[in-house]
Amino acid sequence: MSRTEPTRMPERMSRDRADLDALFESTVLAHIAFIDEDGSPAVVPTAVARLGDTVVAHGSTGSRWMRLIASGIPTAVSLAAVDGVVVARSAFESSLVYTSGVLFGSWAALEGDAKEQALRAMTDRLIPGRTAEVRASTKRELAATTVLGMPIGEWSLRSSDHWPEDPDEDIAGDAWAGVLRYGPSAATVRVHPAPDLRSGIPEPASIGRVRGVR
Repeated sequence: MSRTEPTRMPERMSRDRADLDALFESTVLAHIAFIDEDGSPAVVPTAVARLGDTVVAHGSTGSRWMRLIASGIPTAVSLAAVDGVVVARSAFESSLVYTSGVLFGSWAALEGDAKEQALRAMTDRLIPGRTAEVRASTKRELAATTVLGMPIGEWSLRSSDHWPEDPDEDIAGDAWAGVLRYGPSAATVRVHPAPDLRSGIPEPASIGRVRGVR
């Protein structure tokens, strides 16, 4: 059986690439798993972005783990978005409202225009429109940065968003049940200007859009 084939609850799986793309749009944190040089398993959390049919990540050229996966070893990449809690009438039936994805593949270093395009995509993924507000990366900064890409090929996606599935005897009881759904993360954003920010520099449009005021 393929490692992307469901072994239980196949109704919660999706093969729709649009669903995977939507997950990338909802979160930036991924975990990259691989086998280390000494044969032990390892997993590293890092920011990622989707650029067309490629997952991109970046870090320092001094990063040992990035140099390792840049060699083309097999990796697994997981990401998830948690949107709430299914509050059942028992702890056993309670669960998360979530979407999670796992991708399998190998990474390779990006260079030249592809490297700069990926860095712009990463920056604008974190703060949309930010690259238009700041200077371009210098040659020294580009040389100090490793940018990796992994083609989106083998992947699986699972989601769960449903009402509590309590047995009849619990429904007849007195416990409350429902769904606790989280609001947009931007609703909790607080902006703190840097202490050394010169007076008179206004908040940029990109930050205002994140806060939902522009």
